[in-house]
Order: sequence, then C-alpha cells, then structure tokens
Amino acid sequence: MAQLVAAFGSSHSIMLVSQREDWQHHFKLIDPKNAHYYDKQGNKTDYAALLAAAPAGSEAMVTPQRMSERYDAAEAAMDQLHERIKAARLDLLLIVGDDQTELFHTSNNPAIAIYYGATIRNTAREPASPSDSWVKSARMWRHEPEQDRDYPVKSDLAEWLIRQLCERDFDITAMDGLTPGQFEGHAFQFVHRRLLKDHELPVIPVILNTFDPPNQPTPRRCVALGKALRELIAAWPEDLRVGVIASGGLSHFVVDEALDLQVLDAIRNKDSAALAALDPKLLQAGSSEIRNWLVVGELARDLDLDWVEYLPGYRTPALTGTGLAFAAWKPLA
Repeated sequence: MAQLVAAFGSSHSIMLVSQREDWQHHFKLIDPKNAHYYDKQGNKTDYAALLAAAPAGSEAMVTPQRMSERYDAAEAAMDQLHERIKAARLDLLLIVGDDQTELFHTSNNPAIAIYYGATIRNTAREPASPSDSWVKSARMWRHEPEQDRDYPVKSDLAEWLIRQLCERDFDITAMDGLTPGQFEGHAFQFVHRRLLKDHELPVIPVILNTFDPPNQPTPRRCVALGKALRELIAAWPEDLRVGVIASGGLSHFVVDEALDLQVLDAIRNKDSAALAALDPKLLQAGSSEIRNWLVVGELARDLDLDWVEYLPGYRTPALTGTGLAFAAWKPLA
C-alpha cells in the first residue's frame, strides 16, 4: 500500500531566486510600485500608507547587513530542505502550489486542478540581454538553463486521485498535458529547479487558485482536500513512499509575523479546526498561498512537524516583503 512518509513546505518568493544585492538594494526600488498591498486586517492599502504606519526604527530592520544575513539564512534553509527531501527516499512527490495566470487565466480559472499527463514541461530561459532587468533575470532562473525539460509525473495515481476526488464531490479540473508554449507555473518550477535540483522524482501537481477572486477555495475546503488526499493515498494499492510539499507563502506582500506563526503553530498542533476557521480576508494577494500549507498541514497530520525555519523577509522600511518559511515533518523510516 502507498504510504505518506514525508512532508515539506517552502516559500517560493522571487526573493529566493534573486541575488544578495537584490535583497540589499533593489527590492527597495520596486516595492513602492506594487499594487497588491493589503494591511494585516485584509483591507486594501498602498505603500505610502504602510510606510506612514510603520513603527519607529523600521529602517534598521532592512539595512544591507540585515538583508545579507537573511539572504544567507534562506539559502541555508533551502539547501537543508533539498537534503531532507533526498533523504526521505521517496517514490513520488505531490506538489501543492498555485497558479498565477500561467496555465490558467481569469477567463477560465478553476479552483482546484490536478495534472495527470505523463510528463510536465518547463521551458528554457529566454536569451539574456544586457538590457534585462534584475527582476526578469530572477524569473528566468526558474526556467531551464539551456533547453526545455520534461519532468516525470506519476500519472496513473494522479488520474485515479482525480476520479476519486470527484466521487467525494470535489470539482476537479483534469489536465493531461500542456498546450504549445505553456510550461509549469512558478510554484512547480521552484520545487524542480531549487529544491529537487538534479534529484529526479516523479511528481503530481495539485494546483489551487489561491490568488484570483472570486473562486478561491475557502480554508475549510483546503483542509477538506488535505483530508481526502490523505485517505486516498493510503488506499492506493501500489507499495510507494509518498511525499508532499506546500509551495508558496507565507504572508506577503506585507509581512505578518503573527499570522504566519499562527498558521505554523496550528499545523504543528494538528489543529484542523483552527486552520479551517482562518478568515479568508487575511489570505489576500501573496498571503493567499497559505492555502497550500493548509492542504499539506491536514494531509500530513499523521506525521509530526519536525523542523521549521521562519524568516520575516522584510525588504523596505514599510515592512513589505515575504514571511519566508521552510518546514519538514519527521519522516517515517
């Protein structure tokens, strides 16, 4: 029988594919232009209002030295997560991530999709140009360095999960391939390129619409999906060591340490009710990716959260940035 033996979580912020100097200097130039800010009560706001409300001394939190220290800590955490994934000796990895107008658009945007093609494609980087911005260079890092690559998918299990979830009254969009020019979204690119690296492992992409209203899954639905996936994996007859990873989050583009620690504590304590009761108003913009962690937290509740590295990734005096989180549950032998 299949057995869930390991679980992980990782932010996938553009910070994590940027360079040290970008952390130290460049985010301060682009963050004031971001149009996707919500305050800690979930109300729309802007950079000027956030800066005006920032506590005294916030500039000291984003000095080049502090940014450099956080950069090193994030790199070390990602390296450790890579080693933990390899050490789990998995046969496949479910990736629970979001799509931000990459495979889907608001003209047709499913709440939950599962990919079951034999492989999923990541495309090669566009040729570099001296005029490229550092932001484009960071985004291009998620792509393949030289040529397109097709990553293996555990397609038989993925197709079975789709059918079984439909039997349980989940409305699942089924994807058996990509159209020409399409490639896996950033949530999945990041896992392949940064966390798995050259450790080839079949995956099953589980795609949530976390970001774009009006049809994001509620926290309650995310917890229910995690529970259903946990039960279905245990019912698959093939002898497999299965892992799962939440890709994305935590709070951004305003760092909310209290919200992030609330979510991590509820996951650690296996408090499904608290996770399901999260106010969706708090899961706006990038913070919406917390939904991916809700699915995995419930899916992995038979395991114990073993390691968490949390870095409040402030990058401007307005305390914009990303609550960077990296986690692993204690694996089964």
